[in-house]
Amino acid sequence: MLHFHMKSLKQYSIILFFSATALISSALCFAAEFKKSKKNDLRFNEMLCHLPQSSVFGLGIAALISLTLSQIIGTFFISRKLHSSHNKSTVKKRLSFSCILMALSWMSFVVAAVLIGGATSMSRSQPFGEGWLDGECYLVKDGVYVGSALLGLAALGLTLGSAAIEMSRRQAEEDRKVHAQVDECVEIYH
Repeated sequence: MLHFHMKSLKQYSIILFFSATALISSALCFAAEFKKSKKNDLRFNEMLCHLPQSSVFGLGIAALISLTLSQIIGTFFISRKLHSSHNKSTVKKRLSFSCILMALSWMSFVVAAVLIGGATSMSRSQPFGEGWLDGECYLVKDGVYVGSALLGLAALGLTLGSAAIEMSRRQAEEDRKVHAQVDECVEIYH
């Protein structure tokens, strides 16, 4: 019983960790949205533009790292649950839905990572004549970081949904084993 409790505590601590890192990523994205460069930060020298590096660059890098860490840990946790399954008949039904949730989670993660990466790249210094792309200066559009935060939260929710399916499947499997052992003991004593 103590072994089961410790195992359950470890599972929940892993879930808490990857959830916290995803929430941190989203918080950093929200902060970046409010601190991103604005039009009045642009400087012009004749036909050339210049945009100084924003503090958002560091926030974006931290958001990207924490989002990636969350996704990898969550996926690793779920894949360990999938590979440790013993009863293959019940796994097929739940496996497909769990895998669909994980695939959607990864899609959400990839879009969020691309948005964060692109917006963060624009937050670097854009020197006169170099700009961000083709010598032109670019500003991050309103809502890009908020959208990234929401996609990161969606990835977290989908990963948690997949984890819940796998944990409930695992618990049902454990309960069936206990009931089978109890039934076996009852038959022996009768």
